[in-house]
Amino acid sequence: MIILKQALQDWASESFEQSLKQELMALDPALLPLQQGVQQGGYADGSNREFSLLTAVDCGKRIKVQVGVFFSEIIAGCSCGDDPATENVYCEFVLLIDKQTARTIIELN
Repeated sequence: MIILKQALQDWASESFEQSLKQELMALDPALLPLQQGVQQGGYADGSNREFSLLTAVDCGKRIKVQVGVFFSEIIAGCSCGDDPATENVYCEFVLLIDKQTARTIIELN
């Protein structure tokens, strides 16, 4: 379960973006749908993630946030000398943050 408590507390303030990014970075990468965002059929490496806030909208009971994420994809078996290779990947997530509990659903956009 993902809970973004500080981001919810900072909603509608100048601190929201920073709080959101800090909480996303603190998450175990396995909780994020990074593997669904790979482009070469490799494996997502979430150790060097970088997030950017694209949009954030109050939708009544939830806050809908669109986030871009940069991360690395490890591609095994694609070259002889430098196997495995690493590629930079970009994808977008939609976060739905419940405004009462801070429980968050994260989906690949």
